[in-house]
Amino acid sequence: MTFATARAFIRPARWLVCACALALLLGGCAGNLLQSDAPAPDTFRLGVAATAASTDSATSASSGLALMVARPRAATAIDTDRIAVRSAGNRFDYYSAARWAESAPQMLQQNLVSSLAATAQFGGGVMTAPARVPTELLLDVELRRFEAVTTGADAASPDAAPVVHVQVQVSLVDSRRAARVMSFVSEAAVPASGNRLSAVVAAFDRANAQVVQDIVARVQSAAATLPANP
Repeated sequence: MTFATARAFIRPARWLVCACALALLLGGCAGNLLQSDAPAPDTFRLGVAATAASTDSATSASSGLALMVARPRAATAIDTDRIAVRSAGNRFDYYSAARWAESAPQMLQQNLVSSLAATAQFGGGVMTAPARVPTELLLDVELRRFEAVTTGADAASPDAAPVVHVQVQVSLVDSRRAARVMSFVSEAAVPASGNRLSAVVAAFDRANAQVVQDIVARVQSAAATLPANP
């Protein structure tokens, strides 16, 4: 009777010890999986100064129209927050220690919205799609290229200074008539001053600004010819 009682107390104690040991082991494993000593990647955001927008009196008068800018479509390779680089042989890769603050299409959309709004031409407002209110105009955008291209076989070579390519297909649509007002391609190629991340990001900044400014100027000119009430 006494022996049986002793076993009844000993058995739960053994299970308790095993359970505690297992919990500690799993906790240690989880800690190792969740903790990383890898440094956080550098984060960059491309922007266009408001003063870069066109202020020509022929196109800057408010039209009272509202414009919605769609999120640019893009291939999976560039629809990402990673900074793309393409070397000889069409090898596509990404800089390992750097990221965009947002995905490239989202960043372009934000730049277009802010730059078009800065023109003060669209009295009804410039909105990011999807908008909660209807707009008279829609800017349909496709981001075709957003990459640094190296001339050498090895993208890491110090002699392989990249050239940044940004290419965008744009269509301005009059939503009231479901008619395309115009369609065009805007692109820029800007050489980096060297094969360093800072130089590559600076080239992206200039190429992005050139394309955004070109798009804004063309959209302003086209929108200025549209009547408020078709």
